[in-house]
Amino acid sequence: MNKLQRCRAPVYEMLEQYRIVGNISYHVPGHKNGAAYDGVEGAGYLDEVMKYDVTEITGTDDLHHPEGVIKEAQELAADCFGAEESFFLVGGSTAGNLALILTACPEPGMILILQRNVHKSVIHGLMLAGVRAVFVEPLIDPLSGLAVAPAAEAVEAALAAYPEAAAVFVTMPNYYGMGSDLAPLARICHDSGVPLLVDEAHGAHYGQHPALPAGALACGADGVVQSTHKMLTAMTMGAMLHVQGQRLDRALLSQRLAMVQSSSPSYPMMASLDLARRLLHSRGSDAFTAGLAAVDVLRRGLAELPRYGLVQPAEQLHDGTPLHKAAYEMQDPFKVVIYDATGVLGGFELQRRLEAKGCVPEMSDDRHVVLLFSLGSRAEDAARLLQALREIDSEDTSESPHTAAISESRNISTWNNLNVLQISAPVPFSLKPVSVNEVESINLEHSVGRVAAEMVIPYPPGIPLLYPGEVITDQIQQRLTGLAYGGAKFQACADPVLQRIKVYNIQKGGEV
Repeated sequence: MNKLQRCRAPVYEMLEQYRIVGNISYHVPGHKNGAAYDGVEGAGYLDEVMKYDVTEITGTDDLHHPEGVIKEAQELAADCFGAEESFFLVGGSTAGNLALILTACPEPGMILILQRNVHKSVIHGLMLAGVRAVFVEPLIDPLSGLAVAPAAEAVEAALAAYPEAAAVFVTMPNYYGMGSDLAPLARICHDSGVPLLVDEAHGAHYGQHPALPAGALACGADGVVQSTHKMLTAMTMGAMLHVQGQRLDRALLSQRLAMVQSSSPSYPMMASLDLARRLLHSRGSDAFTAGLAAVDVLRRGLAELPRYGLVQPAEQLHDGTPLHKAAYEMQDPFKVVIYDATGVLGGFELQRRLEAKGCVPEMSDDRHVVLLFSLGSRAEDAARLLQALREIDSEDTSESPHTAAISESRNISTWNNLNVLQISAPVPFSLKPVSVNEVESINLEHSVGRVAAEMVIPYPPGIPLLYPGEVITDQIQQRLTGLAYGGAKFQACADPVLQRIKVYNIQKGGEV
């Protein structure tokens, strides 16, 4: 495509024309371009958005059968991100993950190989597809204790053990911006004749600047989901799914996307995807100059604040012991992950203190705080954050009440049922609900040795730490207790603060 084409934003431009023409609406949506609020209460800041909130009428095209402006916009996206075909997602990366799994595993009972630390949307995809999941243990970065991705050797062993597997699904980068080279995984998958599917929700910007890691498509992945709203500039819920090669049935993928996405997609959201792509196409790597400069200001400032440690790759430990390079080779420069090197403040408490000073992090865990920058960040943002960190450093440093409970819960794995190869037996997933007669609710402190009857998902980041059917070990109980004591919030479980947990009752084999 030429430069003039790349500077277009077909969906956005269509909406501008729709607004200018001013035709009278005899169709949905019912707010009639916002007119329903005129002279009443007013729609406030939504008034302008509603003027562009249209539906599938003549000239606006159809997301699920694109022939006009949406088709052109998606072709421009494919050109920008290096795909053969791209699809707009109005349900976030969640919709893309669901569609990929439903496409790769079209029949119940099929085997999918995936890493254990996946987003909850992937688990929901396993349930919808009736997949038998073979979990591969992710490698742990020994410096931070954080899980990254499985080693290529482990994926190769899983494919050898289960040659009938339909695909391999991994997450790269993780929520902390940590990652490793995907190219070896792609080669292993393709040698086995299966597609590599990648949840690249936090890597939509990858490959767009020399300072950024290569993207999953460039590494050979077959299907890639990106949250364009996270690290680029689309509106929240705006995402894309990119495919290349012949290992995915694209007609089936389109049908699956129609299943999991609204038949009435948001046009302002699609226009924001169009604009996010145009920004990269028109400005290229220059789009990231200001954001990278802001990160540089922060990193130089942190070097003068020894209290705060920084998560980053290292070829060897301080004692000279080599690291397993596959665990953690690259870091997204826009994800700055810090921690209190004195051990006084846990991650949750450090986040609370930053928020009290007007600086809102992306997320935290029991030790770390994730500070997310982007192409929209500026040097003054970094300066304000550094000032807040200086003030926290000068404040009372007496031990946080959250520190003691979490100190023993670090550096443990997430998967509880491993064999020597760190590959699970196939775990069946389905939509069948757990019967209330089979479970009981007990205090978390008394749960060791019992079998979980609910999923437990700390959010953020939304990665399940426990599935129904797993034995609750002493390690996982300590991990959950530390997170609960530190103030984490939990999804999918009945008790959002996790004082109690549902387990199978003894009559149903709920105790080992």
